[in-house]
Amino acid sequence: MKDSILLTKSKAFALRIVRLYKYLRERKESVIAKQMLRSGTSIGANIAESRYAQSKADFIAKLQIALKEAAETQYWLELLRDAELVDGDKAFTSICDDCTELLKLLVQMHRAFLWYNKNRCLLPRLYPLLVYAY
Repeated sequence: MKDSILLTKSKAFALRIVRLYKYLRERKESVIAKQMLRSGTSIGANIAESRYAQSKADFIAKLQIALKEAAETQYWLELLRDAELVDGDKAFTSICDDCTELLKLLVQMHRAFLWYNKNRCLLPRLYPLLVYAY
């Protein structure tokens, strides 16, 4: 089964977060690193869990949790940069950009579902994000 774009991107992001955590742990920056690890890997976990939601409301709730975790992860990444615990190199900037992209996708989906609930139809442009092709 082929994964959705959102699941693929969130899993790749989680792997990058794990690598960043290992790097920070080696530098003895464990407190913020643990928080970043928890929230950064939770994004993909909630998206994966949404695939097996028991209802539409459960599906939307899982995506809303993923959105909140992405926002929290962005906060921890900004804090790491602003506290100068990591270099602002291309790799770190790239992981921040990936987090922003996940946030944008999740916000877009959240807005679409609000619209869907109001109008009872789904926006076709979101199909690639939601559909799991076999």
